[in-house]
Amino acid sequence: MSDKEAVLELVKRLPATVSLREILQEIEFIAAVKEGLDEIDQGQGISVESVEQMMAEWTTT
Repeated sequence: MSDKEAVLELVKRLPATVSLREILQEIEFIAAVKEGLDEIDQGQGISVESVEQMMAEWTTT
C-alpha cells in the first residue's frame, strides 16, 4: 500500500468530527511506525534485550 493510500484509508476510518490537528497526529504516528519498520528491515533495529536493559536502567534511577 502506498503512503497516499494509507492516508486515504486512515481518513475514511476517522469520525466526521475529527480535527485537522488530530488527523495530523494520526498521520505522524503512521509515518513513525513505517519508518521504524523500514529500519528493522534494513537491520538497524534494536534487539528486545537491549530495550529491556534500557527500560531497567530507566526504572532504577
